[in-house]
This record gives sequence, C-alpha cells and structure tokens, in this order.
Amino acid sequence: MTTTARPGTPAPTARDTQAFAERYRAIAARDTRFDGQFFTAVRSTGIYCRPSCPARTPKPENVTFYLTSAAAHEAGYRACKRCLPEAAPGTPAWDLRHDLAGRAMRLIADGVVDREGTDGLAARLGYSARHVHRLLSAELGAGPLALARAQRAQTARSLVVGTDMPLADVAFASGFGSIRQFNETVVEVFDTTPSDLRARARRRPTPFQHAVPRPTRPDGANDRLLEGDRGCDVARVRLDLELPVREPFDGRGVVAFLAARAVDGVEVADLSGDDARYARTLSLPHGPGAAEVVAGPGVGPGRVAVRLELASAADVSVAVTRLRRLLDLDSDPAAVDTTLADDPALAPLVARTPGLRVPGTVDPHEIVVRAIVGQQISVAAARTHLGRLAAGAGTPYDSAVPGLTRLFPTPAQVAASAADHLRLPARSLATVEDTARALDDGSLAVGVGDDGDELRAALVARRGIGPWTAAYVAMRVLRDPDSWLDGDVALLAGAAAAGISLPGVPDDAPRAARSRALATRAERWAPWRSYAAMHLWRAALPPTRQ
Repeated sequence: MTTTARPGTPAPTARDTQAFAERYRAIAARDTRFDGQFFTAVRSTGIYCRPSCPARTPKPENVTFYLTSAAAHEAGYRACKRCLPEAAPGTPAWDLRHDLAGRAMRLIADGVVDREGTDGLAARLGYSARHVHRLLSAELGAGPLALARAQRAQTARSLVVGTDMPLADVAFASGFGSIRQFNETVVEVFDTTPSDLRARARRRPTPFQHAVPRPTRPDGANDRLLEGDRGCDVARVRLDLELPVREPFDGRGVVAFLAARAVDGVEVADLSGDDARYARTLSLPHGPGAAEVVAGPGVGPGRVAVRLELASAADVSVAVTRLRRLLDLDSDPAAVDTTLADDPALAPLVARTPGLRVPGTVDPHEIVVRAIVGQQISVAAARTHLGRLAAGAGTPYDSAVPGLTRLFPTPAQVAASAADHLRLPARSLATVEDTARALDDGSLAVGVGDDGDELRAALVARRGIGPWTAAYVAMRVLRDPDSWLDGDVALLAGAAAAGISLPGVPDDAPRAARSRALATRAERWAPWRSYAAMHLWRAALPPTRQ
C-alpha cells in the first residue's frame, strides 16, 4: 500500500514516493494496463476506482493507493459506479510473489477461507491464524476475512449484472451466509442495492450456440437446468458469465495448447472457427461440474465468455478462479512482452504473438499425474496414455457440452487403476502409482498455496521425478512465471528455429551441453522465463500448427 503523507504517520520513504509517482502517472494517463494491479482511493469523494477510470484525475493530496479493493473498503471507501473497479482483471502480483502474502491470496481466491475459515487458511500456510492476519493487514491493508469478503463482493457483482439468477440465489452462490449479509455488503461496497445494480447492467448476448434449452419452471428460476430431463436425478446450476482479461490476449494460442493435450472425455476444444472454444469437466468442492470458455472476435476484446455447469451455486467463485488460472487471465502482458522483446532473438516471436499466456490448471493433482506420464514421451503419446486412463478409471459425467463424458481420475483412482490402463515402462508406472498414493493420503501436498522451492524439492525427492517435471508442475500449478524446464528437447528445437545462438556451443554438441547453454542464455529473460518457454515451444511447432 502506498499513501500520501498524513499528520502523525511516518514520512514516506524514497521507494514509497517513487511508487506513488508511478501510480499517479498511470491514473493520469488512464492506463488500462494497471487495472486490477492497484486501486485509487479519493478522500474528497470517498470512492475508490480502477486506474483507467474516466473521471477527472484527482489532486495528488487527495489520493491513496491500495493493493487490494478490500484494503480500500476497510479504509472506508466505496466502489466507483462509473468504472466498476471490482470488474477489473486480477492482479498478477499473486503469481509473482512467492512470499506468505502471495500464497495466502492464491488460497483466498480459491475459496479456502469460505470453506475452512481463517484457521484452515493458516494451517495450509503453516503459520498461526494471528500471524497470518497480522502479516496480511500489514502487507495488503486487510486481513483474511476482509479479503475473502471482497472476493464474495466481486462474485456477487458479476452474478448480479451478468446473469438472470434470482438475487436470493446470488447471495448464497457468492458465499454469503444470509440474504441480509449479501444486501448489506452490496450497499456498503457499491453504494447501491442489488436490484438497482442489475437494473443498470447492459447484458450482451453470449456466444454459446449448442446450449440445451432451459426448462420452464413455475417459480421462474430458469438459471437451473433440470437434469431429470436428461436422465439425471440432480439439478445443476447453469450460468453464462464474462471474465475480464488484459489485452493483448492470445486466446487462440492458450486454447491450442490445451487442445493439443486434451484428454478424450475430460476435455474438448474447437479451433475451426473465428472463436476458440475449450471445455472440460471439473471436480469442485460441492460436486462435479463442467465449464466451456470462448475467446475471439465473437466475444469481443478484453473478455472471455464462460458457461458454467455446476452441482451447486456455491462453487461459482471457485470455478471462476480456477478458470482464470487455467487461462492465465491475470497476466500482465505489457510487462511480459516488453521484457522479452528487449532480447533481439525473442523480439520477432513476441511481435508474432503478443499477449501469449502460460496455461495453468484447474486441478493440481491432475497436473502432477499428467506431468509424470508425459516425462520423456511426446505430447501425442502422453495424450493417448491419459485418454485410456481417464476412460478406464475416471468417474462418468453427463454434461450438456458434447464430448464431455467423465472426470479426470482422482489420485485414489489412478493408484488403483494405473497398471490396468497405462502402458508405460515399469519404473514410470511405479512412479505414477506411488505418487498418486502419496497425493491421496496427503504425504505429498500439491496446491496453489505451496511454496515453490518446497514443492520442487518434495517432487524431486521422489523416485522417478526429475527437475523437468518439478519445474513443469510449478509452472502450471503455482503459475510461476519464471519456471525454466532445463533439458527440454522442444525448447532446444524452438531456440534453433528462432535462430538463438548459444555462444561457445556448436550445433552438434551433446544435448546436455546445449541445454546448459540455453539455460544460461535464458537468465536474461527473468522473471518471465515461463513465457519465454511458451514462445520457444510454439516456435518449435510446424508452421501449420502455430
């Protein structure tokens, strides 16, 4: 948090002064690149805004900058009705920061506080609840409960303005304990009632064409798809939403990456039209579900369309958070592209694909299994193996999205069935089985709130798992933007295709020597080596697949 000086407060440091000046220049320029990275609170009006707010730039002495909307709210400010700061993309800082605050924010966004309370959050982080509260309050201006409350407010706003869901359902879908708490929070944060917020919203048509018609219900709550009409005995919640994203955004590229690795029955993708489509099943806290995302000109710039199919409305926020991580929607493409383009060897690749993203995951355990299966074999071969595993061990799922028929197997299912469905060498199969059992019994913990160094060490310590796999898991699970997959053959091929020279290492040198030289060369791409790797992977593909 950076603030102007106030009587009785410590004088700002030179670093504080510089940060304030940089942020003030951003709001004066109404720079959309900084939306979601910080919030501008204005004492003369009592509101907080996103940096690109079109309102007149306030005087510097009236401005306080906060890293989170929760901190601005805790300080007594309400959200601007004009720029809707709660609708901004999320900050990329939580992926960049590997400290306790960053890990906590990733867990809060995944709904841990709502499901397990502050004690559960603290236990996952390995500290006392009091220490976590004190640190977050000092670092971010708000404690865990206030940060989780801001998350609920953001979810509520998106459901109020983006769906026809009854407001009473919105309250509980957003994580509020009562309708009264929901109403009070909306009024307090947005200075308007939920019904007025919905009345002012401008709804856009969604790009989904194959949707199953929603049955008419006497109570008018057509946001629920009655699965009994399709032979199921449960009701599922179905919602169409839009997720904000910073431009430029290579939506087609991220879908192409996922499509190349799509497991039959678990995932489907379509790149044949102008819009890129991707869908998959989901394992969520309150039951199985599915999601379909669409990006492209049919949706429009700065947003991704999403259709959710959930067992419970309580999973809306969790599903949205995991999809944002899967698609890397909170990335800062300007910072990434600027740094990588400074290297003349990478500049053409960045110019060819601005806004490239590093795909994350919706299920950390799934990525561990996929990474182990994919060790030292091609993407296509790994996809074949995983397709057999999912078909034989995954739980069947009946979805409205054509092609989605099952969930990816849980660690327990993998441990019990891997030998029957994976045609791998004995050592690789043993690694899959042993790791799946460890994930199932908790002796190996892999999650979004993990410390990166500790996660890598825990994986490498297991027999059959090397540094490449650990780095890949960190890149996909922790959204580590600076992961480098040393020894990766495709990275060497991409570097050669891009004309990247490795001084002192001839082209016919052993692969290990070339990999070491490339790793040294890649140090200049920090802290965005994961994005550099994606560029090189793409450069290694045949032209028809780029």
